[in-house]
Amino acid sequence: MTAVLLCWGTALWLEGVAGLHTDVLVLAVALSLTLSSSQRTADTRRRLTALGVLPVTAGASIFLGRLLASHYVLGAAVYTAGMAFAIWIRRYGPAATKAGTLLALPLVALLVVPGPALPPKAQSELVTWGWSALIGALACGVVWLVQGLGDRFGPWRTEPAPEQPPRRYRLHPRPSTRMALQMAAGIAAAFALGHLLFADHWPWVVLTAYVAASGNRGRTDVLRKGIERLAGASVGTLLAAGVEALGITGDASVALMFAVLTVALWLRPLNYAYWATGMTCALALLLGYFGQDTLHLLPTRLEGIAVGAVLSVASAWWVLPVQRARRQPVRGTTSPVS
Repeated sequence: MTAVLLCWGTALWLEGVAGLHTDVLVLAVALSLTLSSSQRTADTRRRLTALGVLPVTAGASIFLGRLLASHYVLGAAVYTAGMAFAIWIRRYGPAATKAGTLLALPLVALLVVPGPALPPKAQSELVTWGWSALIGALACGVVWLVQGLGDRFGPWRTEPAPEQPPRRYRLHPRPSTRMALQMAAGIAAAFALGHLLFADHWPWVVLTAYVAASGNRGRTDVLRKGIERLAGASVGTLLAAGVEALGITGDASVALMFAVLTVALWLRPLNYAYWATGMTCALALLLGYFGQDTLHLLPTRLEGIAVGAVLSVASAWWVLPVQRARRQPVRGTTSPVS
């Protein structure tokens, strides 16, 4: 959260200096929050890879957002293909897996950022791409700084996990291919039903479908996360509605949003439902800050989350399900398939 707040504060200064829109703050928070966990034990090579990949993909995500706004079907197809590709390239080893994670971060942030990242006077594509890429580079720099200082002067030490060689599997297609196809099926269905049933609120369906299916370890894992996501989102939405009913708005709601995210990060290792609760509450507070009526949209939000959870579970159960299998030796090695 130190990295998130520092990135947010820097983006806030940049917003005032350059006359940008408040949405750049959302992009900064979303990228720094997700990047902090993925880069916690990264070495120098991985950090340089992030610095090269994240700004480019952050800028490209703005074009994708415009494509979704103007040509929904085409934009949904490109988004789905991008998410599936980020998972499929895991087959090429740890380095490709980390690159896929970096590719997915701006795509996830795109579902959080509510609208164009710049005001009308700065809506040229070149400027939009440039500012978004700058926010991506800013997130990388701030996360490195805070984590480096924490490792050097803090009371904790985190050792990088040893890299594992690529596994070889007897089953075809490989688990990464299966998970990519499942993700594509779930997200494509979420785009279709989200637009059909919830109009402009389709991101709730797509985001839930992605979250429940990410890191898929099998049918039971997706079912569990789908249930936890739905339960946590229900509680988080109710909490946000309660905050709105108490009349907490403006800067106070922003401060409360960061407090909720801090508690959610702290409780996340205990159970994913805590993280789902905190994230949903924070997003509801954010959308309330941008003028959405949380109380009025409460039923719609819960319905969208439920549809997204059901779609992710259905894709994991019926599209080339990844099942846990016995360990089978392959040329002197042992590789579990899960």
